[in-house]
Amino acid sequence: MKEKIGFIGLGLIGGSIAKAIRQYYPDFELVAFDKQKETLALAAQEGIIDTACSSINDSFCNCTYLFLCAPVAYNNAYLAQLKTYLHEGCILTDVGSVKNSIHEAVKKLGLEEYFIGGHPMAGSEKSGFANAKAILIENAYFVLTPSEKVSPEKVTAYKDFIASLKAIPIIMNAKEHDFVTGTISHLPHIIASGLVNFVEQTDTANEYMKLLAAGGFKDITRIASSSPTMWQHICLKNHKQISEILDAYIHLLIETKKSVETCNTEQLYDFFDRANNYRNSIPDSSFGCIKKEFVIYCDIIDEAGGIATIATILASNHISIKNIGIIHNREFEEGVLRIEFYEELSSQKAVKLLQKYRYIVYER
Repeated sequence: MKEKIGFIGLGLIGGSIAKAIRQYYPDFELVAFDKQKETLALAAQEGIIDTACSSINDSFCNCTYLFLCAPVAYNNAYLAQLKTYLHEGCILTDVGSVKNSIHEAVKKLGLEEYFIGGHPMAGSEKSGFANAKAILIENAYFVLTPSEKVSPEKVTAYKDFIASLKAIPIIMNAKEHDFVTGTISHLPHIIASGLVNFVEQTDTANEYMKLLAAGGFKDITRIASSSPTMWQHICLKNHKQISEILDAYIHLLIETKKSVETCNTEQLYDFFDRANNYRNSIPDSSFGCIKKEFVIYCDIIDEAGGIATIATILASNHISIKNIGIIHNREFEEGVLRIEFYEELSSQKAVKLLQKYRYIVYER
């Protein structure tokens, strides 16, 4: 019998995993339930799933893997409905970025022998199946949080399966996972959204902040465009960890404020120097919680045909552009054209190509 994989939810992450499975295991049978009928129709039309379900029903019998890919709060609720369809060889997993809560729910329902939590450390500010890509989890860390009673054989099997999808499996316990992701994923999203809200609330009557907020501001607040519902659920389910992390971060801000107030030269330099060194030590070899952008900046005279010339150079060399546009305020004086690519290799090729044509190019 060919393997059967079940999906509860086919959003950005669930859809990307389904597409990766279809790419590497074209003969597998994929079954999916989603509240959005349009999502199921699109997935079936693209040939990603074999069976579209309007409810959780007998179609989920005999699955080797059952992926819970709905928002965090909903995943916990679906557990009870899936209990009927679990069997000895089945691995039940999820893709949520909060782990403690679902592990507690699994324990209460007596499902520990089946459950291995999962969290692909990849994503996008865009959501939904329409934005899902098989490549989304490629080279991304995929955290596994095995329950206490699941067998080592199942953990090894799941680890090997994730690796076969070109992701990088890493094993943690649930509590450690929630602390790590709370700091490097949940906190940045809160900070980005808070910064955007602060600018909106303090903008001038002429909205000069909004007018001038390009370049760096848009880069560091890009993730504020993520799904409000998803982040609402994450904050509610990981509220204890996030609260503690916010306390520590607020303390850091207060200490920094003191350094600014007292014009403490040494402390201010150390603050920026330590950040510079640690930021530069973070490897670019794999994706993290917040999806990396492949962007270059190009010096260009703001005149008719300037962008078209660059686009033609790249297109004629088979380099696809994801987004392109002029930055109207010169954050660094030469660079005004921002070009975004789908992948790092395209970005690297574009730099060499444009430099060949005497353009001045900057990378971030």
